[in-house]
Amino acid sequence: MTRMVQLAVAGDISEAEEIQEILTSAGIDSELESAQDEPLTVVVPETQLENAKEAIEALTEPDELISEP
Repeated sequence: MTRMVQLAVAGDISEAEEIQEILTSAGIDSELESAQDEPLTVVVPETQLENAKEAIEALTEPDELISEP
């Protein structure tokens, strides 16, 4: 069984679902994890972590990746 590792922390459910949609379109399985009063964490199989990072970078706009002060 492949260990699941954190890819991203989403600010809300819609952001988490958007990340999941990107990963699904790239053929990468993902799950959402959340503890009570904790933000949503998107996790992927450890063996897919680098591919998942590349998919997120490739399918998001550059200004979405950098938060403005």
